[in-house]
Amino acid sequence: MTATHDWKFFRAGGFDQVRIDRGADIAALDQLDQKLWVALACPVKGLEVDEATLALLDTDGDGRIRAPEVIAAAKWVTSVLKDPDALVRGDDAVVLSNIDASTAEGARILASAKKLLSQMDKPDADRIALADVADTAKAFAASRFNGDGVIPPTAAQDEALEAFVKDILATVGGVDDRVGAKGVDQATLDKFMAEVRAYTDWWASAEGDASKLPLGDATAAAAAAVEAVRAKVDDYFTRTHLAAFDGRSAAALNRADSDWQAISGDLLTAGDPRVAGFPLAHIAADKPLPLGSGVNPAWAGKLQTLRDAAVKPLLGDRTTLTQADWDKVTGRVAAYQAWAGTKAGASVESLGLDKLRAYLAGDLAGQLAALIAQDLALKPEADAIDAVYKLVRLQRDYHRLLENFVNFRRFYSKQEKALFQTGTLYLDNRSCDLVMRVDNAAKHGTLAGLSRCYLAYLDCTRRGSGDKRTIAAVFSDGDVDFLMVGRNGVFYDRAGNDWDATITKVVENPLSIRQAFWSPYKKVVRSIESQVQKAAEAREKASQAKLEGAVANTQAAATAPADAKPAPFDIAKFAGIFAAIGLAVGALMGVLGWLFTTILGLTWWQIPIAIAVILLIISGPSMLLAALKLRQRNLGPILEANGWAINARARINIPFGRSLTHLAKLPEGAEFSKEDPFAEKKPKWPWVLLVLAVLGITAYILYDQGYFTKWFGA
Repeated sequence: MTATHDWKFFRAGGFDQVRIDRGADIAALDQLDQKLWVALACPVKGLEVDEATLALLDTDGDGRIRAPEVIAAAKWVTSVLKDPDALVRGDDAVVLSNIDASTAEGARILASAKKLLSQMDKPDADRIALADVADTAKAFAASRFNGDGVIPPTAAQDEALEAFVKDILATVGGVDDRVGAKGVDQATLDKFMAEVRAYTDWWASAEGDASKLPLGDATAAAAAAVEAVRAKVDDYFTRTHLAAFDGRSAAALNRADSDWQAISGDLLTAGDPRVAGFPLAHIAADKPLPLGSGVNPAWAGKLQTLRDAAVKPLLGDRTTLTQADWDKVTGRVAAYQAWAGTKAGASVESLGLDKLRAYLAGDLAGQLAALIAQDLALKPEADAIDAVYKLVRLQRDYHRLLENFVNFRRFYSKQEKALFQTGTLYLDNRSCDLVMRVDNAAKHGTLAGLSRCYLAYLDCTRRGSGDKRTIAAVFSDGDVDFLMVGRNGVFYDRAGNDWDATITKVVENPLSIRQAFWSPYKKVVRSIESQVQKAAEAREKASQAKLEGAVANTQAAATAPADAKPAPFDIAKFAGIFAAIGLAVGALMGVLGWLFTTILGLTWWQIPIAIAVILLIISGPSMLLAALKLRQRNLGPILEANGWAINARARINIPFGRSLTHLAKLPEGAEFSKEDPFAEKKPKWPWVLLVLAVLGITAYILYDQGYFTKWFGA
C-alpha cells in the first residue's frame, strides 16, 4: 500500500520508532509498513492492562493479539469517532457528541448509548463512562434472553424443556453463552436431533428381523457373552481336534508338568492371569466343552454367562457344548454383530430408545428452537451494547497499547512503565524496574539468555493469600557478588501489593564496565582465599596425623625391644622439599623485583602511566568482553520468551540500563556519621608499610634525578 500519511519518527533503543501522537496517526495505521512496527504480536495474559480490553482485540480468541487485529481495531474505532484525538487523551468516558452518527455503525452506537443512559435515569447526560456501560452489559448478559442465541438450562423455565436441554448438553455438548454458562444454540439442537433420528432409524432397521435380533432385546447380551469367550472357546476346540488328529499331542496340549510346578508353590486365585492362560478344560480327542464343573476356574464365570445368556435361549439348557453347537450359537449372533457394526447416533444411545422416540414425536425441539429465535431477536440490541462497551474501552486503553506495540515509547521514555513491566523488585541494595511475569522459568531462560542481560528468576508469594507468581528481573547496574540462588527480596506489583521473592535461577551476563574492571582482582582474591583455606585444612590434617603418629610411635617404643633403633632421619628428602620451596619463592621474588626495578627505572611521570598500563593489561580483556556484551543487550529475546513477536532490536545500552536498576544512595542533605561503635579496629602496619614504600620510591626518584647530590654533595 502506498503511504499517504505524514508520519513522524523518533529514535530510542538504537532504532527508529514511529510517533503516534494524533488520532490521524491511528486512523492511518494500516498505511504504516509493518517492518517499522516494534512488535507484531503479544499475549493477552500477563500484561499490565485490563484483560477485558485485550480480549476485545483478540477477535479469533487464540490468546494472542496480532498486527491485523490491531489494524482492524484502529479502523473501527476511528470510523465511529468524529475526533479520534480522544483516543490519544485516553478519556475514560465517551462524549456523545463525538460519536459520528453519519455512519450506520456510529448511529447505532449513539442510539444504544442514549438508551442505556435513559435506563439508568441519566437521559440528559452528555457522555457515557465505562462504569455505566459495564454494569448494564453485565446485567444484560446475565438475563434470560441476551441476544447470543444460546439457551442454558436455567433459561428454559419449564421442567420438561430444562431436562431436554440438559440431555442435549450431556450427549452432544453445548456452547458458552455471554456469561460463560453452557447452553444450546440452533446448531447444537440440529446436531442432537440428527443423532436422535440416526439412532432410532438404525434400531428400526432391525426390529421385526429375527435374523438380526433372534432374542429380541436380549440379543445384545447374548452377543456380548459370546465375544467374551470366543477366542478361548475356539482355542479349546482346536486343541481337541489336534488331540484327535494325533493322540500323542494331548499331553503337550494340556500344558507340561513344569508349567504346573511353576505355579504350584504360589498363593493362587481364580483371577490369576497365569491360571487364565491354561486351556478352558482338560483336552481330549473331540471332547465337548463342559459348561459347569471341570472348567478352568479363571473362566468359570464367563462360561456360566455364556450358558445363561446365549446357549440356553438359543439351543436349550445344556451342560456341555460341542463344536457344532458352538458354530450354531456364533452363527445366530453373527447377523446381529454385523448390524451392530453399522450403529449410528451412538452419542445419544445412553438416553434410551424410548426417550429418544418421545423426543422425536414430541414438540420439545420446536419449543427450544422458538426460545433460541426469541433470544436471537435481541441480537441487534446486544451487539449495540457490546459496541458501546468496546468503544469506551478502546478510547481509554487503545493508544496505551499502541505505544507498547507499534512503538515502545512508554518503555524508553521512562515517564510510565511499559505494559510488560509488572512491578519493582528490591534486593541487594538496589531496585529493578524491568521485571516481567513468566510462566515457566526453565523454558523462558533458554531464549531469554540470548538477550545478554543479567537475569534473576524469582518465585513470589503473598503471605496470607496463597497467591503465587514467577517473575524475571533484569539487573543492569551494580555487581553480582551476592546475587545467588536462595537470596530473598521484596517485590511490589503495579497495584502496590508486596510479595516475598526468592531467587530460584540466575542467567549470568556482565552488569557494568565497573564490575568487569574489578572482576579479575576479585577472582584472584577468591582464588587466594580458596588456596589458603585448602592449605590450612591440609596443615590441620597433617598436624593431626603427626600427633596421632607420635602417639603411636610412643606406644611402639614402649613395647619395642631394647636393642631396636629409631628410623634414620632422611635429610635428602627434607633438603629437596626446602630446595623446591626456595626455588618457587625465589622465582616469585625475582618477578616482583624485576617489575619493581623496571617501574623505578622510569622517570617520575612515566611511573603512573606504567601502572595504568599494567592495570589495563589485567582488566582490559574483561572490560572489553563486558563492553561488547553490554552493547548487545536486547529486550527482544526476553519478551519473545513470553510469547511476543518482536520486530526490532530493542537495545538496552549502558546509560538506559542504569536507569532501569537503581543503586542505594543517601538522600541529599542527609546527615551522616562515620562513627561505628562496633567497627573492627584496623591494623596500622599496612599504613606504615605504605608510607615507607612511598618514601622509598620518592627517595629513589630524587636520588635518580640527582637531587641528593645537588642538595647534600657527593
